[in-house]
Amino acid sequence: MSSLNLDDFTDLIERPDGGVRRDAEARRERQVVPPGALGRLDELGEWLAAAQSAVPVRPVERPRAVLFAGDHGIAELGVSARPAGGAGELVREVLEGGRPVSVLARRLGVPVRVVDMSLDCDPESLPAEVSGHRVRRGGGRIDIEDALTSEEAEAAFRAGMAVADEEADSGTDLVVLGDVSVGGTTAAGVLVAALCGTDASVVTGRGGLPIDDLAWMRKCAAIRDGLRRARPVLGDQLQLLATVGGADLTAMTGFLLQAAVRKMPVILDGVVSAACALVGQRVAFRAPDWWLASHDSGEPGQAKALDRMALEPLLSQGVTVGEGTGALLALPLVQAAAALAAELPESSADKAVTAAE
Repeated sequence: MSSLNLDDFTDLIERPDGGVRRDAEARRERQVVPPGALGRLDELGEWLAAAQSAVPVRPVERPRAVLFAGDHGIAELGVSARPAGGAGELVREVLEGGRPVSVLARRLGVPVRVVDMSLDCDPESLPAEVSGHRVRRGGGRIDIEDALTSEEAEAAFRAGMAVADEEADSGTDLVVLGDVSVGGTTAAGVLVAALCGTDASVVTGRGGLPIDDLAWMRKCAAIRDGLRRARPVLGDQLQLLATVGGADLTAMTGFLLQAAVRKMPVILDGVVSAACALVGQRVAFRAPDWWLASHDSGEPGQAKALDRMALEPLLSQGVTVGEGTGALLALPLVQAAAALAAELPESSADKAVTAAE
């Protein structure tokens, strides 16, 4: 019997401070640039002020990119342009600085943390701080078997929670969340289709490294078969993740929920993080108030999930690579919004009124 009760998150997660947000809006109305002239940057600054419970908003000075990594057994069916079991090589490239997320992180001064949950490689081939949370090697083929046992799912979920606590305790003030996986977008498609009540074809995309039409049809069939297995366990979110999610997606869901408990804002990346967020919303309806959608990756499953959570992407640059790349691109916008909200002076008329009072 599991000691993990996901219902507890409903009580533990509070919304960002509405009173502080109103104070931030009032401050914005007094500044020299008229409200609305900065577009969504106004909304971002006010959201961040509420998340921080601070007016003026504090600058985002200690962001961190956190990438959960895993291999998915469903990749054996040729649903990805990358070979099954190939996520370990991607992780090594991230660590060596050769992936887009690595380049952007260097440019932006953002540390990158990779968390191996189920890579199909020897754990000794990776740094101990990367492989320390692994729960298994690879994942089950979700069209015919569970991705995880119930015990592995609980361990993965708790690992995600632990990583969120470690980041919050270390002073991280905003997380850029992504994944490094092969087959992960297929698992994400199953979750989105199950939770949104749609057919496989509605959520099947081309993946980070685009696939051809034949691979797309194989992926659509795999999602359809996974969806049949997911529907009977829709009422139990942890079992749903064990059945069709995988260790990386399960850990990411635990991370998102615990980050909301700890009042630590998160920028979501692509379809995988959006699918995990959708599971998180099913667990605790207030949790999405702590998350931002970074960009439109073009994945139909991502669009479906974000629409269900009423999250609007900040960017639309056609970035499909994953690995937190699109989320990192959105980070400077959030930092700019914080700077403008905090540093724009009040108009002279408002200063005079304030002084007279």
